[in-house]
Amino acid sequence: MIKLNEITKKVFIVAELSANHAGSLKIAIETIKAAKKAGADAIKLQTYTADTITIDSKKKDFIISAGSIWDGQNYYNLYENAHTPWKWHKQLYHVANEEGLICFSSPFDHTAVDFLEKLNNPIYKIASFEITDIPLIKYIASTGKPIILSTGIADFNDIELALKTIRDQNNNQIALLKCTSAYPAPIEEANLSMIGELRDKFEVIIGLSDHTLGINCPIVATSLGAKIIEKHFILDKSILTPDSSFSLDKNEFKKMVKCVREAETSLGKIDYNLTDKQIEGKAFSRSLYVVNDIKKGELFTKKNIKSIRPGFGLHPKYLIKILGKKAIIDIKRGERLKHAHYKTT
Repeated sequence: MIKLNEITKKVFIVAELSANHAGSLKIAIETIKAAKKAGADAIKLQTYTADTITIDSKKKDFIISAGSIWDGQNYYNLYENAHTPWKWHKQLYHVANEEGLICFSSPFDHTAVDFLEKLNNPIYKIASFEITDIPLIKYIASTGKPIILSTGIADFNDIELALKTIRDQNNNQIALLKCTSAYPAPIEEANLSMIGELRDKFEVIIGLSDHTLGINCPIVATSLGAKIIEKHFILDKSILTPDSSFSLDKNEFKKMVKCVREAETSLGKIDYNLTDKQIEGKAFSRSLYVVNDIKKGELFTKKNIKSIRPGFGLHPKYLIKILGKKAIIDIKRGERLKHAHYKTT
């Protein structure tokens, strides 16, 4: 079984397929292969049908009017067009496995969980809008598989209840993703400061499910401690899908992966010991040198010794102690000042 703490030793980068197959199995397969080449660690599917997620109704409640790119459509038609056919799943998991990618999915009802269990789905993702579906979360948690939850519409109590539900099933493999459930999400609403808060408050692995345009938020999130980055991925921007406007193409995704890896590497670790490069850099530090010839018996003054570069002489902290003492030998300009040049007592 996959362990979240193992796959997140380095930032776990997930390419979200979502609706970006555009109704074509061929495009779906090509997208998975492209995600691998772009540097993804995993590909994520969504497992639902229009009938498992809503009902076909033209009543006002079922017409989208949330200020999104989908306003005016009814839920049923949107999900009918966007869903990934279940008959594709086995092949998509196989392709991902051949490419060396982890393939996992977001189920949206109990039947999807049962279906995914038959495919040995290794990780379950709870979508932002499902974090309040406690019976579904309980059922998913009972599989014992790792669970990643997005928090796009969740307040503190929603998150707390979802986590308690999972832990009550003796499942402690949990990650939370900071998320803004707007499509696309305004960058000023990303609120990435919550990454550290969510990690520390709920004691879970933390990450980012990002719907902003561009790649800045994943880079910043990594610098703040995110161990999972999820981003919608599309083979080509010329492919029009319900999710294409806020998805990264293969070149953009590849650039994001590179920047995330560089940000991750730059974090390093807490260590006051100097690296070899830093030790070499000591040559450029300041130290005490003789700047004018000094005769034996002459006093050390600010005119004949100074703290200058390079750093091979005595530490500058000794300057005050040495000033006013007598040289016990002749010392030439440019020589490193040493304790042997004066009486230490």
